[in-house]
Amino acid sequence: DNWAFLYAQRLALKQELPLHVCFCLVPTFLEATIRHYDFMLRGLREVAEECAELNISFHLLLGYAKDVLPAFVVEHGVGGLVTDFSPLRLPRQWVEDVRERLPEDVPFAQVDAHNIVPCWVASPKQEYSARTIRGKIHAQLPEFLTEFPPIVRHPYSPSSPAEPIAWEACYSSLQVDHTVKEVEWATPGTAAGLAVLKSFITERLKSFGSHRNDPNKAALSNLSPWFHFGQVSTQRAILEVQKHRHKYKESVDAFVEEAVVRRELAENFCYYNENYDSVQGAYDWAKTTLKAHAKDKRPYLYSLQELEQGTTHDPLWNAAQLQMVREGKMHGFLRMYWAKKILEWTRSPEEALKFAIYLNDRYELDGRDPNGYVGKRCLWSICGIHDQGWAERAVFGKIRYMNYAGCKRKFDVDQFERRYAPT
Repeated sequence: DNWAFLYAQRLALKQELPLHVCFCLVPTFLEATIRHYDFMLRGLREVAEECAELNISFHLLLGYAKDVLPAFVVEHGVGGLVTDFSPLRLPRQWVEDVRERLPEDVPFAQVDAHNIVPCWVASPKQEYSARTIRGKIHAQLPEFLTEFPPIVRHPYSPSSPAEPIAWEACYSSLQVDHTVKEVEWATPGTAAGLAVLKSFITERLKSFGSHRNDPNKAALSNLSPWFHFGQVSTQRAILEVQKHRHKYKESVDAFVEEAVVRRELAENFCYYNENYDSVQGAYDWAKTTLKAHAKDKRPYLYSLQELEQGTTHDPLWNAAQLQMVREGKMHGFLRMYWAKKILEWTRSPEEALKFAIYLNDRYELDGRDPNGYVGKRCLWSICGIHDQGWAERAVFGKIRYMNYAGCKRKFDVDQFERRYAPT
């Protein structure tokens, strides 16, 4: 279920050439820890096995793409290169670096394989909100939301077989923190991810529309780790979920809104706004109001360490933080509350955003992602991105406010706090 892979195979079949898949393993990436790398590498093992069955060579190259990929292209006489797309600045820089170092006669194509409507097709500019992009996405879904053609067993074999992958060497090449351990509930890989999708459809989809904002109810898809690492395609999830619209219209429409419209809105923001992880990226009204209230007295001030350990005065916030630390996934509704309280309890909006991104990227399996920078987490919660101005108050200014009492009206806060109590 990968349009970049499908396009590459189509080119190879047309030219009657072998097909190689390369993954360049970088030793460190933003705040990623062994939790993230293990999830990714275990998923890649499955990819390697599937490629072998399809007579497609899979290569795991250690190092940055610019240092290892052009040499691979020359050494194997590669005739063309196809890559996936990410709107984030580091992966975009990697693509640019490779482009500069490739032999001039090797064409290089980029396919947006993880959005349903490709990012640059969905809109040619930064969209203001879900309201302004929704119509554009839905108008183009009939063209792009189609069934995937299959990858076929490749008829053209490479002249020499791919070197067996030394998985242990891959792990020892990493320069990451090993103290943030893997999580037990999420098994990496496509097979496991598709099993989660199936369980969502059969068990949780019916209550997604009504209970997705209740952290005590099992109503979420929980698919974001597999989406993030490309182990399950969002398009596949939407195709499968939509088959049940006649039964669960409200839930299916809500899922499409979150997994397509909101997700692609976050991609749009990161693609067209280079300050997607900074207060500088906020709208003028938000920058003005945050600046006007930057010197307001904070009710509490916490250090990064106190926040990380979940030792604030607020038991709900602590429980949400501990859920993220232990499980690598915080409930979606609480991600908003969590980030807004960081704004309230730190010295400045800049510090709040820095802390929120650090914690999100370090512990969330789906961190380091457009949805994390923008979505209902960091910039939406702290800088009002894709939101509107609200009644003015201390610290927040016109940024939407959330509080403990509001959470108590929405769900059984005590139940959640008991579940994620400090050990």
